[in-house]
Amino acid sequence: MKKIIQWVLAATLVFSGATTAQAQALKAADLEKYAKEKYGDKWIDAAKNIAEGLTLDKNESLTYQEVIQAEGKTKEQLYVALNYWATATFPPSSSGGPAIILNDKEAGCIIITSTIPGIVEHMGTISKYTVSITPVIRLDIKDGRVRVTYTVQSYDILRDISGGWLGIPPDGGTNKSYGDGKRKKDDKTNVSLYDEQWEIARHYPFVEKDAQKRTCAKALVMTHAYSNAIIDKVEEALKNGIVGNEDDDW
Repeated sequence: MKKIIQWVLAATLVFSGATTAQAQALKAADLEKYAKEKYGDKWIDAAKNIAEGLTLDKNESLTYQEVIQAEGKTKEQLYVALNYWATATFPPSSSGGPAIILNDKEAGCIIITSTIPGIVEHMGTISKYTVSITPVIRLDIKDGRVRVTYTVQSYDILRDISGGWLGIPPDGGTNKSYGDGKRKKDDKTNVSLYDEQWEIARHYPFVEKDAQKRTCAKALVMTHAYSNAIIDKVEEALKNGIVGNEDDDW
């Protein structure tokens, strides 16, 4: 089936009290392998090529949207299949917070938000950067079709000011931390580490002269690859189920 792809920078989505969980759809290491197979490992060139197909709007959020046809299946059937897929794919976070933040059968809408940690690690001259993304995935369901909307507002950055090639720890010593990307968010116990958010539209390839060009080039490619992986997995779930035996013949 030929996919209809739309990339836009859409209006900012805010979900009060929403929590995140690590998606099991594709882990960071598998995502990088997937991205290299599709786009190669020259991240700057790949990001530039991908950006040629993107349309950026005034609200500056990155959104990927596709309609998947599921002829002969009712809204209820599709909802059950996607609810099963979402529950199996995106478990609660370690703190118990749900990844599925809206699940409305009557409206035919499922919304998921889930963090993919460490999709990029890059050592610069002074700092090392660990990049994570938290996509919002919306599934709108009607008889015979499903619309998938995938949105990423920004890159979540863990910057280690002592982790670069020439980085010097704040105490002036040699004990570099090298960007511990597994540190809990907002943990201030290591004074070398800073949490930052980088707006996608303010960095390469949307801005040519970017001090974090290499980091953001790979981040865009990985973000793009994950959107494609999600679409593929939703389509697979609709056509073949999660384990292959979710039919009525039992």
